[in-house]
Amino acid sequence: MKTRIILLMLLFQIVVMNAGTIKQIPIKIENNIAGAPITIGVPFPIGELASIDHIRLINSQGKEILSQVTEVTTWKPADASVKWIWVFFFAEKSSEYTLEYDKDIQPIRIKQPIISTNNMRPQGGITVNTGPLFFSINKLGNGFLDEVKLDLNKDGKFSSDELISSAAENKRGSFLDILDESGIDFSEAKINQVYREKGSGPMHVIFRVEGTYLYSKKDNNSSPFTIRIHAYAGKSYIRVLHTLTYTGVPDKHKVEKGEHSNIATQGIDILSEDTANDPGWTQPNDQISGSGLTLLYHLDNNQKIQTPIYESTGPTGDLKVRLVEMNGSPTDKTKVIQTGPKQNDPNGSSSPTQPISGFEAKVIQNKMAMHKAEKAKGWIDISDASKGVAIGIKNFFQEYPKELEIDPKTGTITGYIWPSDIDPMSFERENTKLDGEMLGNFAQGLAKTTEFIYYFHEKTSAKDIDQVMDYSLKSPVAHASSEWYAKSKVYGNMAPFSKKNPEFENALQYKYDWWIFNQNWESWYGMFNYGDGKTYYHDGKWFMWQNNEPQADFMFWTNFMRTGDAKYYYAAQNMSNHTMDVDNIHWPKKREYIGDNNESIDYWNYENEPKSTPYLGIGRRHGNEHWTALLSAHVWVEGWIASYYLTGDVRGLDVAKMTGDTYLNRIWEDHDLRGRRLYLSILNLVEIYDATKLDKYKIELDERVQILISLQKAQGGNIILDRYGYSQNYVAQGLHKYLQLTGDKEVKNALIDHARWVLEVPPLNHQMESYLASIYPLLIGYELSGNKIYFDEACKRAEVLKVSKLEKSSGDFLSQKEYSEALLKVSNLPSDEGKPAIWDINNGLRVFGWTHAYNIPYLLYWMDQQTQIKTFSKEIKL
Repeated sequence: MKTRIILLMLLFQIVVMNAGTIKQIPIKIENNIAGAPITIGVPFPIGELASIDHIRLINSQGKEILSQVTEVTTWKPADASVKWIWVFFFAEKSSEYTLEYDKDIQPIRIKQPIISTNNMRPQGGITVNTGPLFFSINKLGNGFLDEVKLDLNKDGKFSSDELISSAAENKRGSFLDILDESGIDFSEAKINQVYREKGSGPMHVIFRVEGTYLYSKKDNNSSPFTIRIHAYAGKSYIRVLHTLTYTGVPDKHKVEKGEHSNIATQGIDILSEDTANDPGWTQPNDQISGSGLTLLYHLDNNQKIQTPIYESTGPTGDLKVRLVEMNGSPTDKTKVIQTGPKQNDPNGSSSPTQPISGFEAKVIQNKMAMHKAEKAKGWIDISDASKGVAIGIKNFFQEYPKELEIDPKTGTITGYIWPSDIDPMSFERENTKLDGEMLGNFAQGLAKTTEFIYYFHEKTSAKDIDQVMDYSLKSPVAHASSEWYAKSKVYGNMAPFSKKNPEFENALQYKYDWWIFNQNWESWYGMFNYGDGKTYYHDGKWFMWQNNEPQADFMFWTNFMRTGDAKYYYAAQNMSNHTMDVDNIHWPKKREYIGDNNESIDYWNYENEPKSTPYLGIGRRHGNEHWTALLSAHVWVEGWIASYYLTGDVRGLDVAKMTGDTYLNRIWEDHDLRGRRLYLSILNLVEIYDATKLDKYKIELDERVQILISLQKAQGGNIILDRYGYSQNYVAQGLHKYLQLTGDKEVKNALIDHARWVLEVPPLNHQMESYLASIYPLLIGYELSGNKIYFDEACKRAEVLKVSKLEKSSGDFLSQKEYSEALLKVSNLPSDEGKPAIWDINNGLRVFGWTHAYNIPYLLYWMDQQTQIKTFSKEIKL
């Protein structure tokens, strides 16, 4: 008996010990919706997680729920452990979850996974069976979904009478129509290839459809498109992300031989910027006449249509939804059209005391406006007595113009990215003034991604449809605790948000909230504007789109990780989406050869294709227009890759890799390997290498790091040329991450030497921009050397960053003028020789990146460490 008791006690101790090894990460969903598909990116500290095979997700009742885990990247070459993962699951009513990991955990597996095929033979295609839903895409089909069936009788099979939707005819399932002087050139969609994307698994599968829009007129360039389709186990809805690329000739200026001096890849044929007398710059050429996705619907007679519109209520403009219901017209179209200020009042603008007006949403049937409002929510449903099809477009009014159309004559439901019913989108210059020191037009090659959601359903309520639509239109946001992101150190020693140092937190949070306030007040909205913001605020007016300088989207991503606040997630996501599409050059781009065709001629055809533009993957310069100026060092990938890590958006990495490949080409030769180009390339390449682990990026990165260190030795310890003092953060962040991954002692010493330099010779060439940008290198010097003199100097320089408390919160200010004046009162930033400074608190995010965003989170970390040291020392003495 005694022996049995001892054995039981030992067994109990073993169980307790094993239970104690299970590690937990709290997960929370903001704006939760039960049933929503959730993808969350979770980082891990180096050495913490050996494998993704032993992870499970626990709900608020302590019960394991189904999840799908994907390894995204590791800590290699420093360590083989996992660095980032994606966790996919379906949300429950509760917003609280726990991610558990331990070597003995065996997660439960789904019993009814998605069944899909991908056969890319010349006459092949894909099929997807989620359980209740079946759909197919044919390589020789019409450019989108060719067949959609709904298992109405629940027999697990899909018969011909369960067809609910199919492809539009004439290769028009997906379209991008071009208008020029000779009229509209209607596109035909050709599918070239379909791939499974990273993140696909038994619960969630992603197919990337690569295609081309072809035109009948020889003077119109064919245009590549991408459609990413997300399908979900046990669900009858899909998310669809469509990316178009504008390949037209944007204006009618006379094209001269040569290159602009700012981006020249040679030194002989240089264009003159003195061509303002050419009226063609301001005359449109190839315009977008219409673009969208179309499906046939297969429904019985007596159809009902419903769509929600917003009604503003109360002095703060809170949005209230009103559902519009009507019978389907047997003869004429029903549509919802959303326009905005630039369509309805092209010359209108906000004032410091009055925001711009001009939003208009119309529900039209039989050519009559049946309902009007300022804004539509962005979905429409058509149903018969037993089933229906709903379609929604995310950011419907923010990315105006948009349209949803049901046409009974053709039996089609169409989501318009750019509506054919309104004036076409043109890309001519607004004027012939130099913008960013250039008179150019680089609209050709920009892109735009639009998110759709399709819900193929049995008879159900409008409330149920609205909830499913909100999975996309008002998507919930999942995050780990801010302490966990900080603990992972994937972005260095960054402190989570806290109330310990409110004056420094105010400097960050007030600025981000001011930016979001102005996004709404100024109406930084529109299909090619939304996500971006302007840079300088003077005399009650905003000037110059920031075009992501200096990686403004990454500022919002770090603030989301630090706070867990969903509004920063949305701002970051929209900004990353905009900058990777509009602020980047995507075409001409030669396709990637993967050898999936049995015929060898396929390779020789590939070889004969035109080469990519040398400017593929380079970014826009801040300017008065989005696509009028380029610069050889104006692209930031860290925010795109953060979007990839945190949301599972693989497009972020795809676009970053284009930038990485341009670095490999060294189109500017030694110009590319000196000055700010070198500093920024190291920051970008280390991020691209870390996400891909491809040797080609590591080799290029290693060489550039060695060039940087050799130049430092010739500059007395200063890594950075005085001309580029504000670039401190590029070098410090890039080399610090390189040191994390490689442990290179020479790099460690270089960072300490540089900290010593900026300590003794403060950079002042751009005044506060450069001076305050030196805070982070000083903190790195303290981290690597342990010499407190660096920390003390960083604190001293940061004193001017402190911001006192505002009298009221961001949402309580009734005008831009009142808000701006309140901010200036609580700021301690110095003026610029008695005049307003570009680093003032009421400006945009451009200078803020160098002065605040990449300094304060790291300063707060080391301030907290100092507090802990003092507390510990005091306890020892006691």
